[in-house]
Amino acid sequence: MLEQRIQQQFFDSADLMVRAAEALSRPLADAVQAVLGAITGGGKLLVCGGGGSAALGHQFVAQLVGRFERERPGLPAIALGAEATLAAAGTPLPDDRYARALQALGQPGDVLLLLCDEAPSDPLLAALDAAHGQDMTVIALTPAAAPGLAERLSETDVRLAVPHERPARVREVQAVVLNCLCDGVDLQLLGEQDPS
Repeated sequence: MLEQRIQQQFFDSADLMVRAAEALSRPLADAVQAVLGAITGGGKLLVCGGGGSAALGHQFVAQLVGRFERERPGLPAIALGAEATLAAAGTPLPDDRYARALQALGQPGDVLLLLCDEAPSDPLLAALDAAHGQDMTVIALTPAAAPGLAERLSETDVRLAVPHERPARVREVQAVVLNCLCDGVDLQLLGEQDPS
């Protein structure tokens, strides 16, 4: 029984990946262009996330600043995450923690990548509003149901709605989406990789 349940996890994940590939390929191409436009225009990518998605955001920034699969100069990206330090120090986490960081660091032409694996929290929604206040584009990588999000997005924003609600499944797709985003940026900057 346990082995069947484990196998079913893989089957469910594979099924979701196929559905996600169909649903997300076009908006993901738009997200690559938004990130590329910011970077080549002298801007940067700011990333914030909630729940388990926050860790994926930090990994994504490390791949942009460091490297993904090929050597290249580091790309300007910042993971907003000082809240972990505040929480460790026993300081209550304010709802405007990301918004304040965006107001301090964000500039017109920058891009905010907002990640969540469940309904967006108040701090994430405040970050989205702050990004718009700084004339930034927002890429929102969220579950299909994300209350309070759609009505806040502008025409120039990109919504990557993972066609699932279970946080673990959403994070699985988010990991692949972020790898695709890195690959797409590298492809546009460096060209096709030599197959040898």
